[in-house]
Amino acid sequence: MTFSVTPMAPGEISRIRILPDAGFGMLRTDRGALPLDRLDVRARISGLVAHTVVTTEFVNVHDDALEATYVFPLPDRAAVTGMTMTCDDRVVTAELQERGAARQAYDQAIASGRRASIAEEERPDVFTMRVGNIVPGERVTVELSLVGPLPFSDGEATFRFPLVVAPRYIPGTPLPGRSVGDGYAPDTDAVPDASRITPPVLLPGFPNPLRLGVSVEIDPAGLELGEVRSSLHTVVDRDGVLTIGPGERANRDFILRLPYAGGGQTAIAVPDESAEEPEGVFQLVVLPPADATPARPKDVVLLLDRSGSMGGWKMVAARRAAARVVDTLTAADRFAVLTFDHQVDRPGDLPAGLAEATDRHRFRAVEHLAKAGARGGTELLTPLRQGLELLRASEGRDRVLVLVTDGQVGNEDQIVRDVTPLIGTTRIHTIGIDRAVNAGFLGRLAALGAGRAELVESEDRLDEAMEHIHRRIGAPVVTGLRVTATGLTLVDDDTSPARLPGLYPGVPLVVSGRFTGRPAGELVVTGRTRDDREFRTTVAVQERREAAVEAQWARARLRDLEDAYAAGDLGLEQRIVATSLRYGVLCRFTAFVAVDNRVVNEGGETRRVTQPVEFPDGWESMDDSAALRVMPMSAGAAAPMPAPAPSRPARFAPATLESMAAPAESGSAGFGGGGGVVPGSPGGAGGFRTGRAAARPAMMRAKAQPSFGSALSIDEVRALAATEAQRLRDAGELPDWERRDLLDDLASRLDVLVAGLDDPDFAPLKDLVAKLRSDTGTAEKWAAATEILTTFAGTSGPSESAAEPGAAESAPAPSEPAPERKSFWKR
Repeated sequence: MTFSVTPMAPGEISRIRILPDAGFGMLRTDRGALPLDRLDVRARISGLVAHTVVTTEFVNVHDDALEATYVFPLPDRAAVTGMTMTCDDRVVTAELQERGAARQAYDQAIASGRRASIAEEERPDVFTMRVGNIVPGERVTVELSLVGPLPFSDGEATFRFPLVVAPRYIPGTPLPGRSVGDGYAPDTDAVPDASRITPPVLLPGFPNPLRLGVSVEIDPAGLELGEVRSSLHTVVDRDGVLTIGPGERANRDFILRLPYAGGGQTAIAVPDESAEEPEGVFQLVVLPPADATPARPKDVVLLLDRSGSMGGWKMVAARRAAARVVDTLTAADRFAVLTFDHQVDRPGDLPAGLAEATDRHRFRAVEHLAKAGARGGTELLTPLRQGLELLRASEGRDRVLVLVTDGQVGNEDQIVRDVTPLIGTTRIHTIGIDRAVNAGFLGRLAALGAGRAELVESEDRLDEAMEHIHRRIGAPVVTGLRVTATGLTLVDDDTSPARLPGLYPGVPLVVSGRFTGRPAGELVVTGRTRDDREFRTTVAVQERREAAVEAQWARARLRDLEDAYAAGDLGLEQRIVATSLRYGVLCRFTAFVAVDNRVVNEGGETRRVTQPVEFPDGWESMDDSAALRVMPMSAGAAAPMPAPAPSRPARFAPATLESMAAPAESGSAGFGGGGGVVPGSPGGAGGFRTGRAAARPAMMRAKAQPSFGSALSIDEVRALAATEAQRLRDAGELPDWERRDLLDDLASRLDVLVAGLDDPDFAPLKDLVAKLRSDTGTAEKWAAATEILTTFAGTSGPSESAAEPGAAESAPAPSEPAPERKSFWKR
């Protein structure tokens, strides 16, 4: 059962008693508080390496044993190297296992009544933690250990720790069967794990749901350190440790910038002492040469994201950033500008292909960019394809694609798979604009295109960031890089990054990999400069005993392998698992699982709670903007279309207050179809929603489903009953305890729906509510609910008459095979 503590319907709120000791900053009712009570981040920075411990503390204030789920972000380059679970003065060290085996061990432990926790990777920077069999009144603490590099460029290092998973646009057609997670978006053929990366979101103004602590201790490790700056938080220096103030919310990234002077080229070799033969991991840092050679003529395609999530300051900053890119072009260059949401537009009076970068053409392009406003859905794949196709015909010029976006999409793997064959020699630069940016995806895309990812978290940071981008928008000062060695043998297939990006002004290149032999000799880097001269530098190898270097290489290599897997090389799965287990670093195909050997909950029955996350800071409110006006889309579609409601058990949050005030969007289904706390709806394809449907452009509106705030007709309720009956039939094979939880959910939704309806036609549903809340056995309740709902609906399934106009066009044709549902981590 998913017990969602979220904003509720007026009818529900009127029945909730707020307890008198619910202090400031805490939501506490007789339904209980949110499970995650504390999030603490403690980092120790040594030079350009960050060692971090993330502590999550869960508390159970319910009368039943609890299973809590928390979807959270971590730095995309950091390696998760360990996990512990602490409860009742017992510390259990987690074991890293293949993901399927870890999930089986966790599920068996929960079913047997033992405490257990599991941490899984969904994306390079999105993770899921589950903690089960937390008995009433108990606290369970889970700690994750991380180690990761600090990106360094233009004289400063950046420590970025994300604190919230922002809502993401989910394209595609919903998959049949049960969703793999408890998020607000159903799984689709484009994003088969959408329900695992879309946690419920607290509406703006919700009380602070947890105690947040962030502290950073800095050791320059011999480097000259200037004044450290915090970008989005106020920090206090307490005995050399930087900490954020009390009362801060986990709604934006924590960012520190550390100006370091100097720093040179290094080559470190770390022997693997557990190996039978001499081998290990190396890390090489190469500095770019001074270069005054003018850049070669280039062809540039600029993609500007104008989707709904880009509303507010982000759209302003994105337009400015895009205009600055156009201003950097010279008369020798050619370019194209594409603005996109669910459709792609170009300046009307520019040539169809690449236009010469004349003053007139650049003026028209900037004029087009100035008119871009946030709207629609983030259909990113189509403009990427179009942009890369435009550049394929370029000859004798540098090919550059620049993407300006917040990156808030869920179909990252689909994009990587479809775009990789088109990249060729094109260099892709990404400019991420958000205070909770999807850094993992933008970094992946830039790495595939041997380019750079520049992240902008505020308008104040924009000018500085654009100066850096201006210097790197063209070709690197050195290309065709190759690393060789004397005195040791490099394992070519294990070098990361897989595609060396070249040397850019102000950006050291970091290469890591495996070697065999004794850690001695030299590493030699060769390449070609802009004026086609040879570049060569030699760095002596130094032997070190630094476990962090090994873990960082493993994490970087696993990311490269996972991207290759996503691009279609499915034979890499076993190699990915083997690398992860050997070096003790979490990846998509493995998981950390901790199991206590004591039984604390006989029978293993738990109440499942999904922790809602914060609404990202800097995003426009749901009430007065077009920031989240998005409709579900089919993959590759050029215009919005309603998505068919998936058949799956009901595991949804109650409807939001907003959904009561305005008609729900097309795609919602079932009682409580408002769909959770904010974005999406239970039956939709994950589009963001706003209550101001009347303000939408005509093409973005669909015929509204009935809302609880309006008088429901008998036909409308019959359609909803048919959907609920189908969900029960689909869930008939679930364990008894889980079916009981689903019936409890159904009773709550039915009660909210029919409590205010006096028509005697609704009496069967009121009787069903009473039946579901009686002491009758689960099997009898299940049978009664299925029969009553089916009879009330007047059909064995959702009736054609209840379908929305156009549903036949949006649903797959009967002759078409249903999308295949695979293990959600094998995409």
